[in-house]
Amino acid sequence: MDRLTFLAIDTEAARSIQRGGPDAYGQLPMKAVSDGDGMPCRHCMKNIEDGEDYLILAWRPFPSYQPFAETGPIFLHARECEAMEPGPKVPEVLHQSPRYLLRGYGNDDRIVYGSGKVVPQPGIEAYARELFQDPAIAYVHVRSATNNCYQARIERA
Repeated sequence: MDRLTFLAIDTEAARSIQRGGPDAYGQLPMKAVSDGDGMPCRHCMKNIEDGEDYLILAWRPFPSYQPFAETGPIFLHARECEAMEPGPKVPEVLHQSPRYLLRGYGNDDRIVYGSGKVVPQPGIEAYARELFQDPAIAYVHVRSATNNCYQARIERA
């Protein structure tokens, strides 16, 4: 397993919210203005710059409700930003923190027990490759090591 693909949230979901649709809890997102410090947009995977409007919303990166379908806060540009292209390169925003939580999930969208680990930022790719050695792991979430906020998804290429 040599190749990884990093994925942002999909454009259809981002556009729905940016155009006034509800979040995972059925609520309208909160609007705020960025101070430029650590506001990563989960669609373009770039930092929301100082003075830019952004949305704070509940995000559930799973297809259905079930006990392992965590929901938590994320940020999106309020404007319609361009999607990050899926690819093998660690997204720009994942260079902002010194460490991240990586956790593997099965095809049933449930946590593969024992797969979660906080890794230093430079170790994201290596640990993802290690997780994908387990055939039970279908994909990996990258989450904040301190707040558990969803950052991105990694799949086998």
